[in-house]
Amino acid sequence: MNPNAVSAAVIVPHPVRLSLMWAVLFTALWTWLIYALPALPESGFPALAVRLMAHGFIALGLWLGLESSALAPRQRQATWLAVMVPFTLWAAVAWTAAINGTFRTGASPLPLLPAAMLLPVIVGAPVLLLSKRVGLLLDAMPPTWLIALQLYRIFGSQWLAYWLRGALPGLWALPAGTGDVLTGLFAVPAAIALASGTAEGRKGAILWNICGLADFAIAIALGMIMSPGAFQLIVPSGPSMGVDTFPNVLTPAFVVPSSILLHALSLRQLFRRRRAETV
Repeated sequence: MNPNAVSAAVIVPHPVRLSLMWAVLFTALWTWLIYALPALPESGFPALAVRLMAHGFIALGLWLGLESSALAPRQRQATWLAVMVPFTLWAAVAWTAAINGTFRTGASPLPLLPAAMLLPVIVGAPVLLLSKRVGLLLDAMPPTWLIALQLYRIFGSQWLAYWLRGALPGLWALPAGTGDVLTGLFAVPAAIALASGTAEGRKGAILWNICGLADFAIAIALGMIMSPGAFQLIVPSGPSMGVDTFPNVLTPAFVVPSSILLHALSLRQLFRRRRAETV
């Protein structure tokens, strides 16, 4: 490969740079708002707005993907309802439990918050990864959708704002917040690179998914060993904002497991397409 080819290969496309720039600016603005106006996130309205927006995009994307599939109209409707009804009920139950303080430390002898994080993944992942109908849906759906959707991860910068205010220990807030922000910032660039159809774009999308999952693994592990309970190994010093109270608890109780499932679906879609192209 000559030097000109090497230079061309490492140049970041303009759409990627532009999307990353706007995402960085928005993230900085959001972090400043959370830092300067602590009453804003505590009201729960930002959490509600973000979840409704993501919920709407998932519902719309699912329907559009089904319309592009080879399924009959009744099968499309049945599949859409089979996914969206449980997903909506799950969101409603998590929201209601969070508002009522169900996930507060000491509210129950059972580890409800870890269960809320892990059970949906344990139950949902095998269904989504093994279902033939879901596979047909993924084949019909553009692979960029599941990646670009997780742009909402930039809102995880709130943990960094809480740390700057001294409301959360840096041992948890820094890796969890930074990982979320990086995943969200590179969601659209990764989707744009994937849309190019190159092998490098697909590898970048796979790497993005792996990094997004690693962020959750680190955040969950640190959260469990730093929170009061049977798994606590570290007692953080200084004040600690209630991550087990509304609206913050919605992140581990719903956003984390639903995002893990989105990563799993994206990886299944990417590997299915790679296998189809090599046949």
